[in-house]
Amino acid sequence: MPADLDEKTTRYGEMLADALAAAEVCVPEGTPLYDAALECEEMAVSYLDDGRHFRANDDPVNALAAYSYGYGWLDCGVRMGLFAIPDDTDLFTTE
Repeated sequence: MPADLDEKTTRYGEMLADALAAAEVCVPEGTPLYDAALECEEMAVSYLDDGRHFRANDDPVNALAAYSYGYGWLDCGVRMGLFAIPDDTDLFTTE
C-alpha cells in the first residue's frame, strides 16, 4: 500500500518543527563551528518555511521535499556535535 502523501507531509513538517525546537547550539560563539551551527539552523528554518509555503499552495510533493532537506541539515548538525539535544528524544540519528 503506498504512503499517504498528505499524512506523511504533515508528519515531516511537525517533526522538523519539533526538532528545531529541541536542538540548541552548543559550540562556542565566535568560532567557525558556531557559524556552521547557525548556518545549519538557518537552512533548516528556511526549508521549514518553504515547506509551509508549498503546503499553503497545495503542493505537498515539494513541501515534503523541503521538510526532508531541512531535517537533513539539522540532523547533520546534530551528528557533527553542533547542537545539544535532549537525551529522551528520538528525533535525531545519534548513533
